[in-house]
Amino acid sequence: MRTGNKTSTILKLFTVVGLTQIGFTQAVAQTVDITPTPHVQAEYAKVIADSRIKEGLAELERKEPEAIQEQFRLTEIPAPPFKEERRAAYFLEKMKERGLVDAYIDSEGNVIGIRKGRGDGPLLLIAAHLDTVFPDGVDTTVKQRDGRYYAPGIGDDTRGLATMLSVIDVLNRSSIETEGDIMFAANVGEEGRGDLRGIKAIFRDHPNIDGFISIDGVRLGRITNGGTGSRRFEFQFKGPGGHSFGAFGLASAIHAMGRAIAKISDLEPPSHPKTTFTVGTVDGGTSVNSIAADAVFALDMRSNDRQQLAILEQQAKDAALEAVAEENARWNNGEITVDFVLIGDRPVGRTDPSSPLVQLTAMTFRELGVDFKGLSISSTDSNVPMSLGIPAITITGGGDGGGAHSPDEWFVPTDSHLGPQTVWLLVLSLAGVDGTSSALLQSR
Repeated sequence: MRTGNKTSTILKLFTVVGLTQIGFTQAVAQTVDITPTPHVQAEYAKVIADSRIKEGLAELERKEPEAIQEQFRLTEIPAPPFKEERRAAYFLEKMKERGLVDAYIDSEGNVIGIRKGRGDGPLLLIAAHLDTVFPDGVDTTVKQRDGRYYAPGIGDDTRGLATMLSVIDVLNRSSIETEGDIMFAANVGEEGRGDLRGIKAIFRDHPNIDGFISIDGVRLGRITNGGTGSRRFEFQFKGPGGHSFGAFGLASAIHAMGRAIAKISDLEPPSHPKTTFTVGTVDGGTSVNSIAADAVFALDMRSNDRQQLAILEQQAKDAALEAVAEENARWNNGEITVDFVLIGDRPVGRTDPSSPLVQLTAMTFRELGVDFKGLSISSTDSNVPMSLGIPAITITGGGDGGGAHSPDEWFVPTDSHLGPQTVWLLVLSLAGVDGTSSALLQSR
């Protein structure tokens, strides 16, 4: 942490360019000015001057080797999609050991603990996700070679989980009382077909949450303040089916599917705002000598704009209906139908760069000497609160790494203590420190 008369560094006008965030979706380049308001500057200056908060920063750095070992232990507890129970049970135990004695697992499988404040401030949610993309049977043993630690999921997101535990621990050991309540959550369902189910459940069950920070991955320096939305469907085609020779003349579910895929592939979504689609998987039929009675493909559609995503969805559905009509018209017995089954819905969202949450994060990077790499738009747990108009960002837990979502995912604890330190300063600035500073997160 920088010390001495550094007020001028806090007053600096942050001009940044949004970049691609590694491990997430493509970000839209954006040049913005992040100008901390006088009120935010004044309250933040009080926070960083508090001797207890300075000691917390020092303790987080001292205890970082322990945090790394905790990260490795979490990594070696498998947490496949929809099977996060073992890791959740372990995390609940660790939350309670660190002072959140009333922590619990909710009906969706999220681990939740609340550190009560003075009672007259906002409710801030800090979260990291339990699940990984890896199925049952994948070896998650941490192995060291060539100066790196390798294991599936070692960065995404056991780094976020370990960072959160460090902050809970130091906060519990301190004499600091906050104005607002701080909810900590290890949530399920961030990856793939989990469809953000854990965070969706938390915001459904706790509508009084005022702000949100997701800790996800490694390589500290970017602020994800935008949420790329996605709609995912299975297009399911059905027909009578029959023998390829004896029943020739019947319409085919696979032929209809092929026509639909061809039509969808010719769609031309806008490049700004970035809007994309892909048919990711196909399946169907019984055998090579059968007219297919069923066929299905999975379609992923994404956009940084809610309206463009809705337009693309309608275009894709219209294309499939046209394909079915053409297939039915082609043959004497056309009985093909298509159903659209929603399998994923991640809402579009955005937190304005002028939000105190974004201002504080940029200031904290500056204060800790973190290279501020800009703003980004990605698909993370923050999509949900952003879509609800709740201030939300995603940052990483610190350290270096790469290979996310691959068996060769790796982590190196280079300056990894800066992750917990960043969260520490953000939590106390937003929730307010009794007797020191007022909460910079507004109650809604």
